[in-house]
Amino acid sequence: MLWGATLRSPHPRAVIRSVDIGPALAMPGVRAVLTHEDVPGRKMFGLDGTADQPVLAIGEVRHEGEPVALVAADHPEAARRALAEIAIGYEVLEPVTDPRAVIADPDGSKVQPRGGIARYQPVRVGDVDAARAEAEVVVSGEFEVGIQDQAFLGPEAGLAIPAEDGGVDLHVSTQWIHNDRRQIAPCLGLAEDRVRMTLAGVGGAFGGREDLSMQIHAAMLALHTGEPVKMSYDRYESFFGHVHRHPARMRYEYGATSGGRLLYADVEIVLDGGAYTSSTRAVTGNAASLGVGPYEIPNIRIDAYGVYTNNPPCGAMRGFGAVQACFAYESMMDRLAAACGLDPVEVRRRNAVSQGSRLATGQVIDSPAPLADMLARLAAMPPPDAADTSDIRNLPGGAAQSTRGEGVARGVGYGVGIKNICFSEGLDDLSTARVRLEVIGGAATALVHTAAAEVGQGLVTVQAQIARTELGIGDVVIAPADDRVGDAGSSSASRQSYMSGGAVKAACEAVRAALLARAAARYGRADLGVADGEIVSRTDGPLGTIEDALGDAVIEETREYRHRPTTAMDPATGQGTTHTQLALCVHRAVVDVDVELGLVKVVELAAVQDVGKVINRVSLEGQIHGGSAQGLGLAVLEEIVVSGGLVRNPSFTDYLIPTILDMPPMRLDILENPDPAAPYGLRGAGEPPTLSSTPAIVAAIRDATGAALTRVPVRPEHIALARPEPARDP
Repeated sequence: MLWGATLRSPHPRAVIRSVDIGPALAMPGVRAVLTHEDVPGRKMFGLDGTADQPVLAIGEVRHEGEPVALVAADHPEAARRALAEIAIGYEVLEPVTDPRAVIADPDGSKVQPRGGIARYQPVRVGDVDAARAEAEVVVSGEFEVGIQDQAFLGPEAGLAIPAEDGGVDLHVSTQWIHNDRRQIAPCLGLAEDRVRMTLAGVGGAFGGREDLSMQIHAAMLALHTGEPVKMSYDRYESFFGHVHRHPARMRYEYGATSGGRLLYADVEIVLDGGAYTSSTRAVTGNAASLGVGPYEIPNIRIDAYGVYTNNPPCGAMRGFGAVQACFAYESMMDRLAAACGLDPVEVRRRNAVSQGSRLATGQVIDSPAPLADMLARLAAMPPPDAADTSDIRNLPGGAAQSTRGEGVARGVGYGVGIKNICFSEGLDDLSTARVRLEVIGGAATALVHTAAAEVGQGLVTVQAQIARTELGIGDVVIAPADDRVGDAGSSSASRQSYMSGGAVKAACEAVRAALLARAAARYGRADLGVADGEIVSRTDGPLGTIEDALGDAVIEETREYRHRPTTAMDPATGQGTTHTQLALCVHRAVVDVDVELGLVKVVELAAVQDVGKVINRVSLEGQIHGGSAQGLGLAVLEEIVVSGGLVRNPSFTDYLIPTILDMPPMRLDILENPDPAAPYGLRGAGEPPTLSSTPAIVAAIRDATGAALTRVPVRPEHIALARPEPARDP
């Protein structure tokens, strides 16, 4: 096996004037040095079908860390030393880093040949200008969200093995096997069936593995050398090897009656996608369609932009455009509450959507949406006890002994989030499952095979539960995820329990029907079912074992599952039935803040979430805890700091994520209001808590300090140097 390594650009924008690989090739142990000239097929790829990202830089680089050349060597250290011997002549250019400047002059500031804007999506409902004239209360604000990293603990890695047929076998950590293959094969100049993919261990994902990282590079090196090639990023390289959450700049203006009923929303959302398209178009659509949250607003004007810059590339991350908008619209609801003299929970209750309400896109919420009840449940939860100041670990600053209780104030805040589940806007969203039932070692055993990526969310367990439930047996084996079965779609958009769960359920139902047909012939009756390993008559109870009914037969069925169709957003009005399913989560945060030092301790998070139907409670609670933790990170810790297009903190020393000491106890109230259109009535649950936890924590800090806090993450200087927020906008 050889080791691969990637030479990356140190500049966010530059023209490549010369490349000299000779000194690197001459080094002992070096087996290959490749540039874009060595790409055997198409030189460009892209996640959403927009092939605008070069496999290796062609003539110019558009972001810091862009891959320029590859090395394969006998030892990883030899590969790294060879990278330093590749001489690249750069002509450094001034990077485009201001997304608002791109909107003002999309042609003059363009990073991509097609222009500066990846997507502009307006939403228009009613007459905002007329409603503004009638509003008794008007509040406004500008908000900013920094770049958050997925911060998965397993860096990008994979193994490429050249095959005798001229193809390649790839073992990679990914979120979507088949979409990877659709991008990889053309770049290698191979038919898709000659690129064979198996899911390797995935050490977390959160959206950051939807895009390709080392897949094409490792395959190129393996095919060029004829030897297996392993590539593994270190933590520093990982920060440049995957996309991040889109940073956002947002302007909001709300008008309402004096009683707090919303009359209009006037919104601008600007998302910085970095150099390449990735999922920016879909993220922009999500931000636009969910830009004013789960509230009834009769007049809406939203302008959402996804733009290209020379900042770090951005794409999918848990929450997918809805997180950024949620921080802004929930901050606005708190401003509206203050301006109207209302409790923050009450102003949300008065404007809450319910079943039958319309979203900003005009889509009718046709399944349960008990937001008012969820808010009431949250408000009724008992508050946490006062901090035990005898243990300094309970105070802001913790064991650092920054404070002993002086200058500490407690605050309470609320956040509400609404997130779409599954793919949206007319995408042909499907998942495939193959289920095989046979007697092995005297026991009826089911083999469940999907290409769905287990990335830590518990999907393997859920698939096994479904098979046991539908087939009435105990022995279930989950086959490794690979491309020998049909597409399962991405492990993103909180969709796999819905989609692959639906596919496994459908395949199991087909297997069960075939099994019962055999049993009907054996027992001469048709009123049959399965339970606890037996064939059961509805009138006479157990008749025999499943093993007896199955005998030597093997029953295998493959099924595709699709959710109900959606439509694209109208390009002029944003109207359309764009989403499959919607999920709600509400949070209450309690914080202690040292207002003099700007230190924050989140004392407690409480959450109420409607999950439709609990499939596995332990996994579900873990998803809510984990989503809340990532929301906490965005609120007070996590940001990739960028200056002039350059990343200043690509390490876990300087990019801080929550630890067990930062994560507070959580109270959960999990509601089950089944969605009749979903398998078992379930509702995707992984993303919604990431939305609402961030604004709840920031609202609690505002409550404790009186500071406006319009940007996340909130840093100590934002608190210690802040001026109190005015009670009412002028």
